[in-house]
Amino acid sequence: MPGDIPACGEPTQVGDIAGGRSVTKRSGLNLVALALACLSAACTAHLPSASVAPRPNGSSGLPTVAGSPAEAPTGTSTPDTATEPGLPSVISHGPRDRARVALTFDSNMTDGMLARLNRHQVPSYDNREVIDELEGLGVPATMFLAGKWIERYPDETRRLAASPLFELASHSYAHRAFHTPCYGLPAIGQAGMAADVERSERLLAQFTDHPTRYFRFPGGCYDGRALQAIASAGVVVIQFDVASGDAFGHSVPAIVSHVLGTVRNGSIVVMHITDGDTAPLTAKALPAVVEGLRARGYELVWVSTLLSATKPSTSGG
Repeated sequence: MPGDIPACGEPTQVGDIAGGRSVTKRSGLNLVALALACLSAACTAHLPSASVAPRPNGSSGLPTVAGSPAEAPTGTSTPDTATEPGLPSVISHGPRDRARVALTFDSNMTDGMLARLNRHQVPSYDNREVIDELEGLGVPATMFLAGKWIERYPDETRRLAASPLFELASHSYAHRAFHTPCYGLPAIGQAGMAADVERSERLLAQFTDHPTRYFRFPGGCYDGRALQAIASAGVVVIQFDVASGDAFGHSVPAIVSHVLGTVRNGSIVVMHITDGDTAPLTAKALPAVVEGLRARGYELVWVSTLLSATKPSTSGG
């Protein structure tokens, strides 16, 4: 992987936080996705009509999708959370008893990425086509924005904040690793972790009056020490159970097939809006992903909507 850009689109392995084991992302996604390529034919299903549900802040305009609910799996519908007293909740999926899926999008921005932009090695890390596709398809999404990305693209951030389709969340300020190794990301010291998260939250508050207080670790990498360090920031950690494979992906069919082949009731899917040399195929894969999910009867919702029925307890705020 490039030295300062994490493979943010790879699957996670959830470790035992109470036991101190770390959580990072795994490689090998493309092999899994290619093995599921036979599913790609189902991705061209007709897009059903959408209904409108209210936005949490009181405005309207969020399309949700009516359809035959997928069969609920047996077992608990409680989101996967870390509930050790004093630590933030860590959520990787929503209830498994209803056919809802949350599409989430990360905007990474490291010092190395900024340097490549300044040297004109990369045209942009703002994938406007992804946002255009989401708006054109009427897809609600939760955006996890890195602070340095916000500073580089303030107009795009205003666009996201103004849209009734999107809710905004933090992906840290400097996009440094909260646990190492983390795909070459430089580490942030434990003493600076809470300040980094709080700085990103303050920056988000300059663009929206209804931030979510959701936070996603850069690279998906964290451990018990990181959770302890950010407890004072009062955030809920949102991970994911489906990594799309758009990060450094080389095949649109592989991305589509992997998402449709692994998604379940309550899934949180991670994709990217960074374009450039990090996730160049997201906009091309997105229409087939959305159509395929809707054809299977999934309602596409924000993370806040996905979790609203269960109201998970949150340590630290």
